[in-house]
Amino acid sequence: MTKADLVEQIADAIGPGVTKKDCALVVDGLLNAVKQALEEGESIEIRGFGTFKLRRRKARTARNPRTGEAVDVPARDVPVFKPSRSFRDQVEGREG
Repeated sequence: MTKADLVEQIADAIGPGVTKKDCALVVDGLLNAVKQALEEGESIEIRGFGTFKLRRRKARTARNPRTGEAVDVPARDVPVFKPSRSFRDQVEGREG
């Protein structure tokens, strides 16, 4: 599913009172809010859906697969999503 598909599905769910352009603004606003919160080191919890947060990856030594040469990879923060229990159950087919 693409962002355009998501916008269309939301517009269909709301009905004729809201345009796809308005729905696109809402979807963009939500995604930008998530990105900005993660940029600032905050996490976002959406009850019944899940949590977006940053996880710290430790510095490590990796290997270049072509040459076998050791490469130092610095520590960094990566965004992660942890789905809620009810969301996981729904995806697995068990309504929760």
